[in-house]
Amino acid sequence: MHHHHHDWTLVCLSLLVAVFGSWVALDLASRVQTHLGRARLTWTSTAAIAMGLSIWSMHFIAMLGFDPGAPVVYAPGLTALSLVLAIGSTWGAFVAATRPGSRSGDVTLAGAAMGLGICAMHYVGMAALRTAMTLDYRPGLVALSLAIAILASTTGLFVARQPRTAISRLLAASLLGVAVAGMHYTAMAALELTPIPGAAFIAPMGVPPFLLGVGVAAGTLLILFLAIMASLYDQRGNILQALDAGGVGYWEYDLRSQSLQASSQVKALFDLRGDEDLTLEHWLGALSPEDRTRRDRAVESAQRTGDDYDHEYRLIAQDRWVNVRGKVIYDQRGRAVRMIGVVLDVTDRHEAFAAVTASEQRHRLLTNELNHRVKNTLATIQSIASQTARGAASLSDFRKAFEDRLMALSATHNVLTQASWEAAAIGDLLAQEMAPYPAEQVTLVGPSLRLPARHALALGMVLHELATNAAKYGALSTPTGRLEVRWATFDVERPAPMLVLEWRETGGPAVLPPTKVGFGSRLIKVSVEKDLGGAVALDFGPSGLVCRIEAPLQPISENPARLDA
Repeated sequence: MHHHHHDWTLVCLSLLVAVFGSWVALDLASRVQTHLGRARLTWTSTAAIAMGLSIWSMHFIAMLGFDPGAPVVYAPGLTALSLVLAIGSTWGAFVAATRPGSRSGDVTLAGAAMGLGICAMHYVGMAALRTAMTLDYRPGLVALSLAIAILASTTGLFVARQPRTAISRLLAASLLGVAVAGMHYTAMAALELTPIPGAAFIAPMGVPPFLLGVGVAAGTLLILFLAIMASLYDQRGNILQALDAGGVGYWEYDLRSQSLQASSQVKALFDLRGDEDLTLEHWLGALSPEDRTRRDRAVESAQRTGDDYDHEYRLIAQDRWVNVRGKVIYDQRGRAVRMIGVVLDVTDRHEAFAAVTASEQRHRLLTNELNHRVKNTLATIQSIASQTARGAASLSDFRKAFEDRLMALSATHNVLTQASWEAAAIGDLLAQEMAPYPAEQVTLVGPSLRLPARHALALGMVLHELATNAAKYGALSTPTGRLEVRWATFDVERPAPMLVLEWRETGGPAVLPPTKVGFGSRLIKVSVEKDLGGAVALDFGPSGLVCRIEAPLQPISENPARLDA
């Protein structure tokens, strides 16, 4: 039996490849948990290939460090077959173990199959070895190497199924890599070499084994590094897509070059297309001078203290509010080098707050207006009661007159209520008041004019007094009587145009001028002069009463809840 030895440099290099390959495979396997369908299969396959490639590379590098005491070459076909066995067995096991619904029993079977495949890879690779020695194996150590391979494979699959932290993943990768290397060197320990007498000389490989081992390790590590970069890029892409789906923009700010990078969501806030650049000048130019000063101070404070950056600004041109959040990134010397963060459009929130504030200012205006209206109404009722009592001959007369005037006030209120107490049209007030009388006796002519609520109440009381007088003593007291009401406006050199309303009765009983001024006449005079700010003329001619009212036409408030003072 011939003794053999190993190049410890290549032994250490093979162990490094095994550990790093295991770590990459476990990290790639964690990507499986964040994908579905074809993407899930892609990342499962990538993780399996990384694992199989690292195991094969570890084996091949270790074999290059193996010195049986005679020149060695490797058969290309069997060497390639060993690579296929390594990748194929890990791929099948990873797919079976990470598929949705797989159970612990499935993982155990997959681990056993993967272990058998890895063992087959090892011994096929050994069969590819060509040297002037016969290769024999101790059965016990062969069985032990198989057990180690199955145990390492099963452990690796269980770890790959569950998300892990970076530290726990590194620990698991180290144990898995050592176990894979342990399996190889246990199998090598089972090897017995016997020189073949008279064997033909085998020319050594053209490339020194050490250089070839380093080349294989470098190529494998490069592939694994590219795979891990793809994983990181995919993870970054998923995060950005999730932010985009949630309407959250992403930004990066290089503090040294003062350059700004932003996602399409952020650019959209500045009315930029996705292919256009968002510069720092764009960002600063969108802020008011006050917000720009506040922003500069906040960035400086975040760099100095390391606190999170969290502020809200208004983009002036776009009339939008944004919440900008970020964190400072420091280099190894503790210098602030860049900031990363997100941008949220919080315009809706500001509009909601503004709406709530406006609503509260309106629940208070309405309360004040209601209080004002109630007081005015009560004062009007008090005045009606006082004046009616003063002119009533008896309690029954007072009751009848008082009720009629309250009903007139109520009718005007109904008209105003239909208009949300904003204003009332003169035509609506007259139509309400003339409803009880025959249509052929009443003529109403005038444009559509609306009066503020308080003025409408005053005019409504005036019209009621005139209608009541006409029904008792005037044109509406006989079937032959006629009433014509005309109204119009004309401009004068005053702040507001003048309203002119003429009430003309004809065909009724002969009219005599009153011997004394009654309540109705006083109410008409007070309402027109005090409440409307105008003038009234009453002409009790023989043919019928003519009442002419002139008053400034006041503008209607834009706020429907507000009464004119």
